[in-house]
Amino acid sequence: MSRDALMAAAAAREIGNGEVAFIGTGLPMVAAYLAKATHAPDVTLVFESGIIDPAPLELATGVGEYRLAYGATAIRGTRAALSLLQQGKVDIGFLGTAEIDAYGNLNSTAIGAYRRPEVRLPGSGGANDIASMAARTVIIARTGKRRFVERLNYLTTPGHLTGPGAREVAGLPGAGPVRVITDMGVLGFDPETLRMRAERLFPGVTMEALQAEIGFPLAPPEGPAQEPYPGSETIALLRHIDPEGTYVKLED
Repeated sequence: MSRDALMAAAAAREIGNGEVAFIGTGLPMVAAYLAKATHAPDVTLVFESGIIDPAPLELATGVGEYRLAYGATAIRGTRAALSLLQQGKVDIGFLGTAEIDAYGNLNSTAIGAYRRPEVRLPGSGGANDIASMAARTVIIARTGKRRFVERLNYLTTPGHLTGPGAREVAGLPGAGPVRVITDMGVLGFDPETLRMRAERLFPGVTMEALQAEIGFPLAPPEGPAQEPYPGSETIALLRHIDPEGTYVKLED
């Protein structure tokens, strides 16, 4: 069982039936199709390109690719897609990142000094809109101390900012990040401090091994908390959705 498959299954479970989900390229796309094929058939998928609830015959490699448009209920452009966020109609949004801190704030702008960075990153795109306005967000990020950092090089996208009450002061209506899906387990946020904590570990992963890949202290899960293996039906669906293993490899 690959960690990609565990990540896709865990991300899919975050999507509720009947919800409106804002989806990006990559593993979130596979997770969204998996959710729609299993427990959330009535989820409405929204892509930043403005493609609404498509039924593509093949896995697209980008949110603006023509293959993604097949079977869409509407194609309305990026402005219309982002306006759904402004109208408070998006229940859940998925985000990726180059850096993440303990409060789920994200950096996708630059590593190093802003004007002379070591690495110039793509920037926000629609991530800030999603993080600010969606009812809740889920972040997908592989572990590593260069990614999970105590202090961001640049704050591109707000999570819980500095902790309880900070989003409200900033005027951000969404609840912020609720989960971080990693390649070692599922992380969440302490309801009192809003700092990141471990919730479920993938099979074979110890809390010590997870902590070694995180650049800030991480509270352990409360009680038994191992992420379940995806069943055979889930694996078959993942093979069907992503037969080439473009985003989700079924073997490590």
